[in-house]
Amino acid sequence: MDRTLTQNPQEHLVSVTAGEVQLEGNLVIPDHATGIVLFAHGSGSSRHSPRNRYVAEVLQQAGLATLLIDLLTLEEEEIDLRTRHLRFDIALLASRLVGATDWLVHNPDTRHLKVGYFGASTGAGAALVAAAERPEVVQAIVSRGGRPDLAPSALPYVKAPTLLIVGGYDLPVIAMNEDALEQLRSLPAGRSPSPKRLEIVPQATHLFEEPGKLAAVARLASEWFTYYLR
Repeated sequence: MDRTLTQNPQEHLVSVTAGEVQLEGNLVIPDHATGIVLFAHGSGSSRHSPRNRYVAEVLQQAGLATLLIDLLTLEEEEIDLRTRHLRFDIALLASRLVGATDWLVHNPDTRHLKVGYFGASTGAGAALVAAAERPEVVQAIVSRGGRPDLAPSALPYVKAPTLLIVGGYDLPVIAMNEDALEQLRSLPAGRSPSPKRLEIVPQATHLFEEPGKLAAVARLASEWFTYYLR
């Protein structure tokens, strides 16, 4: 980690309705925010991920609202600790993101905010699927070390401007994201193009644990969301 996070007095614990389940989340809405970023964490992680919380704080300092949620219920997390299969159930995770997106659209405190997704690892695959299902709502996507290969059929239908960020040492994931970038840019008939970009952070591994590398991710994400959610 690049630095220690401080507790945010604006952070509120919320219960997010996603289909038939309730998901716990941490919501921060800075004054005068015009956009909100919904986080989709990676396999085996949670809304308490220090990496995602670090990025969220940087976004908050840029004036963006953030919502970090657990994509699985407590009971499902207990099952997944034993079986490790739900964390790779992209259809399930994407459906939870869609439900959380609909919650944002109807919640009085967030319905005026433009919606973006920040996805990490397998969460990025789920975010791309969810974005394809809500193309008129999701306005921007950032993927950190993402697995877009888990969402191949959805990629041509992602309308939102999408930034793929990969570490320079994460060679297998670079290849996956290069292939995904081509598919993201292949549009169905009648679809207008939107920006799709791959950014490789030099000398960084999959989790961006090297000094300054996660800060680079946060800066790139902040610039992307600030531009497309305002």
